[in-house]
Amino acid sequence: MSRLILASRSPQRSAILERIGIRCEVRPPDAAELTAGIAMETALENAIRKARVVERADGEDVLAADTVVELDGLLYHKPADEREARATLATLSGRTHNVHTGIALLLADGEARSAVASTAVTFRPLTHEVIELCVASGQWRGRAGGYAIQGLGALLVTEVRGEYENVVGLPVATLIDLWPQILLLHGRPPAT
Repeated sequence: MSRLILASRSPQRSAILERIGIRCEVRPPDAAELTAGIAMETALENAIRKARVVERADGEDVLAADTVVELDGLLYHKPADEREARATLATLSGRTHNVHTGIALLLADGEARSAVASTAVTFRPLTHEVIELCVASGQWRGRAGGYAIQGLGALLVTEVRGEYENVVGLPVATLIDLWPQILLLHGRPPAT
């Protein structure tokens, strides 16, 4: 039986897999990521780079993902500090942005698969106080666009068009469409 390696530092991605009953071993990648370019292409290329740099043994499948937030053609990755988090949230305020996640799979049999999921997220107009609350929470750290929709970020959003889990960090429906066998190969047996 093959093993699934999740090439990610994101606790959200491993939690999503856990929640849907997929077993994996986390191996954080050390890949140089693109920070500019066309959003969907950048997310996909970063996911592919992450998958390729993770060392793996025979019989191991590798899954990697990368998420970017895009508004008006500009990319918003993980903010570097509180100032950048504040500025990003202010820019997204009252507007609809796109969340793009690239998925890369390197299967044990040598096959490579990839896909990109896109979700449109609309923010309500944000007050200074709400932005300060979000920044003070620290939930912006390590998150594209500077918010966690599964946390305080839920207060910011008025509409999500597309896969919600994509905004969290791993588009499950896209993953299953890309590789339906993941459930058979890496799923947990049903509880008795």
